[in-house]
Amino acid sequence: MRYPAAVFRSLLRWRALRAPLDVFLVRKLGVPGHEELAMGAIASGGVRVMNQEVMRYMDFPEEVIDAVVVREQQELQRRELLYCGKRPQPEIRGRTVILVDDGLATGSTMRAAAVALRQMQPEKIIVAVPVAAAETCSEFRSEVDEVVCAVTPEPFMAVGMWYADFSQTTDQEVRELLEQAARDQGQTTPSPAAE
Repeated sequence: MRYPAAVFRSLLRWRALRAPLDVFLVRKLGVPGHEELAMGAIASGGVRVMNQEVMRYMDFPEEVIDAVVVREQQELQRRELLYCGKRPQPEIRGRTVILVDDGLATGSTMRAAAVALRQMQPEKIIVAVPVAAAETCSEFRSEVDEVVCAVTPEPFMAVGMWYADFSQTTDQEVRELLEQAARDQGQTTPSPAAE
């Protein structure tokens, strides 16, 4: 299986850290008709974070927002079952957690992840991204313990603009990377739920 170059480089860096690797699932709540713009996000554990700036400019009836939440919650649950099966979440209480994403535009999905993980009482949360809007990176400095934004180009526009290949990672790729991570850590992984 060939992975996008960015995924391969990230995997090599993770191996250099010798840290456990796992997924923490978050779903963007896209603006109807403009799904790439996040009006908020949901995360495992029932966390829902709304992007107040976007919500000020968009006047959506509550039932429209609820419909988006229901759809994304179903996808979140599908992925949890597919990627993790019955495997318990890793114990993060008292540990340093590094949240990694392909980039930050509004930061809604990363914010939801940080809020959800904060409830699990890690010692420290670090946000690490290769590219981000400068303003979003600055906002995160007050929300997590450390922020690493490798590049903050101006104008920013969108995360995908800063990648030669911004193709989506498939479910199969995610499962293979998690299985490889478990093997590297000397763990056994129970098979995710049957498809």
